[in-house]
Amino acid sequence: MRGKILIFLHAHLPYVHHPEYDHFLEERWLFEAITETYIPLLMMFDEMEDFRLTMSITPPLMEMLSSRDLQEKYERHMEKLIELADKEVERTKKEHPLKHKMAKFYREHFEKILNVFRSYNGNILEGFRKYQETGKLEIVTCNATHAFLPLYQMYPEVVNAQITVGVKNYEKHMKKHPRGIWLAECGYYQGLDLYLAQNNVEYFFVDSHAFWFADEQPRYGVYRPIMTPSGVFAFARDPESSEQVWSAAVGYPGDPRYREFYRDIGFDREMEYIKDYIDPSGVRINTGIKYHRITSKSLDASQKEYYDIDLAMEAVEEHARDFLHKKENQARRLMDIMGVEPVIVAPFDAELFGHWWFEGVFFLKRFFELVNESKDLKLVTASEVIDTLEEVQIATPADSSWGAGGYYETWLNGTNDWIYRHLHEMIERMIDLSKKCYNSSDPLVERVLNQMLRELFLAQSSDWAFIMTTRTSVQYAENRTKLHIKRFLNLYDQLVSGRIDEEMLRYYEWTDAIFPEINFRVMARDVI
Repeated sequence: MRGKILIFLHAHLPYVHHPEYDHFLEERWLFEAITETYIPLLMMFDEMEDFRLTMSITPPLMEMLSSRDLQEKYERHMEKLIELADKEVERTKKEHPLKHKMAKFYREHFEKILNVFRSYNGNILEGFRKYQETGKLEIVTCNATHAFLPLYQMYPEVVNAQITVGVKNYEKHMKKHPRGIWLAECGYYQGLDLYLAQNNVEYFFVDSHAFWFADEQPRYGVYRPIMTPSGVFAFARDPESSEQVWSAAVGYPGDPRYREFYRDIGFDREMEYIKDYIDPSGVRINTGIKYHRITSKSLDASQKEYYDIDLAMEAVEEHARDFLHKKENQARRLMDIMGVEPVIVAPFDAELFGHWWFEGVFFLKRFFELVNESKDLKLVTASEVIDTLEEVQIATPADSSWGAGGYYETWLNGTNDWIYRHLHEMIERMIDLSKKCYNSSDPLVERVLNQMLRELFLAQSSDWAFIMTTRTSVQYAENRTKLHIKRFLNLYDQLVSGRIDEEMLRYYEWTDAIFPEINFRVMARDVI
């Protein structure tokens, strides 16, 4: 072998659960990801004899996937989607042969998705845990609510609490301790590894420039892990792999044969026909039934040609072979330079595969099959790498993230800077109360403090600041941030005044029910 390749998928969604509503628009983020990415990955695992994949499933995502309420909503969602696909099969008979072909494909595909979902009694985490136990899949954790930790480094208590709660939540769902962690947004600052070591986390991931600008230049660049002074391994992203797969200019998903994401019958069909399958408010949304291919980036949406999955599968074969060829050449080149086997780390958002790039899961499957036949390249998990290292360089990565610009600006700029004065005040109040009430034996006081920590954590989600920057679902992100701040302050005032509204507390515990196992005392823990 001339080298190793570590494919990493980061599976994450913010905690969006509204049990007070039968339908809530943003809950469809989860439903789309289950249908288009998470279950297709499980189906891929079922079809493969051997593979190696490392991935994160973040605590908010684990909590949502294991929620019985969301499972029931998802099943109803899929039943409606299959009903719509049935109608499309009939309707497209009179429209176009390729549309009819794809309508039949969607009908069969959605049925398979629902069958897999039901085979796990609605909890697809069981499927991922099953494959982790085989050693083919390695799942790591993430800090509790995907908070961007570098912006809280002045509060070591909350940084440690985010990591500790993430580890404990993983243990609850995966029935074992996580060896690794994906720090939200690859956000790293010098000293963060201390908290990982305290929580017995063995490795984490950073972006390329974290190695390039480390305190001591890593001898092998980004192509071998290093160890931090705290004894934690760090892996760095290979920039070549990222560009080849996901670059807007030259990446595979832009091929004209692939499915066009932005044409969907949720927008194309007449309202009277589609109204029962979009949001009940009448807001048009994606259904997942799409009949057009990318065709040409220069064409507007109305000029796209019809999509043919068989044509797309030809592109998948070409691109999987091309990616393998590029990785083999890269491994040979690096081996000649380094004198040791390079470790090529290729991390991606999991939702790229299947959701944004419909054919992405097919691409992964074919690439894995081809690597298994390669004489130059070997698929590995992160633990397999660190367990076989004979020597490792000690260095401290530079402050970094994988956001635009490589540092912290995505999560701290003129669109979102207003949130931090509130979050920092909440953190200070939470630390103070956690220490003062550490020995409390009053169950009601403990419930209030536990809920306050949930509200703080939910407000810290990096997703809200990210959405404000990208100007997508801004109103929802701002409202969620303000909601959790308000609920935290309501509970704080009640606790300090001694007048706790139990009915309000029960409502908050029901609607913001993440981490039922949480203990506020984690914020009082002595940390370095």
